[in-house]
Amino acid sequence: MKKILFALIGGLVFGVGLILAGMANPAKVLGFLDIAGKWDPSLAFVMGGAVAVGLVGFRLAQSQALAWTGEPRVWPTLKGLDKRLVGGALLFGVGWGIAGICPGPALVLLGAGSGKALVFVVAMVVGMAVHAVVTSGHSASSASGKAAK
Repeated sequence: MKKILFALIGGLVFGVGLILAGMANPAKVLGFLDIAGKWDPSLAFVMGGAVAVGLVGFRLAQSQALAWTGEPRVWPTLKGLDKRLVGGALLFGVGWGIAGICPGPALVLLGAGSGKALVFVVAMVVGMAVHAVVTSGHSASSASGKAAK
C-alpha cells in the first residue's frame, strides 16, 4: 500500500509541476526546440531545476539502505553509452520534436482530455509493444544460437 501511495503522491507532484511550469503545453516545448527561430529557453530552466532537486534527493537516498516504502534500493548499473541508448535517445528526440510532447506531459494532457495526447499515448503504447515483440524475438533467437554452440 505504501508503494501505491508514494507513486500517487509522486505522480501528482510531477503532474502539477509540469502544468505550473507550462511543460504540458506542446507549443512551449516546440518553442524550446526551435533554436534557429523564436527560441524559448524556459524549458532549460525547468530541467535545470529538476536536475538540482534530483541531485539532492539522490544524495540523500544513497545514504539510506531502504526506500521510504521499506524496499531495498536498486541503483542502475550501466555506466557507459551503447547503441540501444543512443538509438532510443534519437528516436525519443524525433518523436518529441514532431509532437512537442514527451511521455510525462502526454499523460498530464491525457488526463486533461486532450485528443492529441490520446493519439500520442496510443502511438507510444503501440511503439512499446512493437519493441517488446521485436526484442523478445531477437533475445529468443540469440539465446537459441548460444545454446546450439
